[in-house]
Amino acid sequence: MLFEPWLSGPRILIVGPSWVGDMVMAQCLFKVLKRRYHDCQIDVLAPAWSRPIVAAMPEVRASIDMPVGHGSLEWGLRRDLAKTLRGQYDWAIVLPNSLKSALIPWLAHIPRRTGWRGEMRYGLLNDVRVLDKHALPLMIQRFAALGYDAGQAELSDIPAPSLKLDVAAVARVAEKFEVKNAGQRPVLGLCPGAEFGIAKQWPESHYAAVAEIHLQAGGEVWLFGSAKDRAVTEAIAARLPAKSESVRDFAGLTSLEEAVALLSLTSQVVSNDSGLMHVAAALGRPLVAVYGSTSPGFTPPLGEKAKIVRTGISCSPCFERQCPLGHYKCLRDLAPETVNDALQSLR
Repeated sequence: MLFEPWLSGPRILIVGPSWVGDMVMAQCLFKVLKRRYHDCQIDVLAPAWSRPIVAAMPEVRASIDMPVGHGSLEWGLRRDLAKTLRGQYDWAIVLPNSLKSALIPWLAHIPRRTGWRGEMRYGLLNDVRVLDKHALPLMIQRFAALGYDAGQAELSDIPAPSLKLDVAAVARVAEKFEVKNAGQRPVLGLCPGAEFGIAKQWPESHYAAVAEIHLQAGGEVWLFGSAKDRAVTEAIAARLPAKSESVRDFAGLTSLEEAVALLSLTSQVVSNDSGLMHVAAALGRPLVAVYGSTSPGFTPPLGEKAKIVRTGISCSPCFERQCPLGHYKCLRDLAPETVNDALQSLR
């Protein structure tokens, strides 16, 4: 199908992903679109939780809340939202591969609807691409390629994500959590959780060992995560010297917006392969990313200040939520000294 060129910049609706890290990486596509069509207008349809992430992307004009949860059909809600979007867009780019994610652009009668073939979405999409995983090994390449006509992608220079936070908003968060003196001492941020499962989680004892070295040097340690990660962060904090002013556990106490603001105030970050890892990289924080069961060959942290550490043992990456062999050596054999050396090299 041939598409008519736009007389002015296209009005583009992006159907965004459902995970924090993927949403951060989607900014690569937004930057590519702005580079190709300087006066285009980009709106993002995504889960409501993503608003703080999308708001930190200057390329995006507006965020539209997806009215249904991940995996739910809710035909009536999708139809009703689609009616409000009719006539507002020239082009829709659908990043998830599910059939349901392509419904709203189709119901909204958006003329051009682009996406990877995914769950046999012919008809719902009229600009269907067939993915060559070997040619496009990185997620950001797969996102960025959808911003070009089929077969014409320029993927040698994909711009990295770079979140821009409102300075006043960050100051309000710092005041709320009483960290107004951040910056006077180096702050090490730790992100020890992982939604994917234990096979992505570096051991608590290893995190504590790195944190203790930082505390002995006169720094502070801030722990980040969701309420689900609270047991892990508490276990790490329990291994550290009892100095409440130097160790702060924010897991489960912050909104995503607040966690992002606090991460922006850290001096360095150590993280598992997680959404917060991608946030820290996009904030330009010096970052050490720990990989175990997953591979940096698909979704690495992007940016010049990120270092990846992994054991690279023969059974890794296995991409399993739990170690099939039961030993978790890909994580346990990664010594705290290796991570600390990587941190030192980032200073």
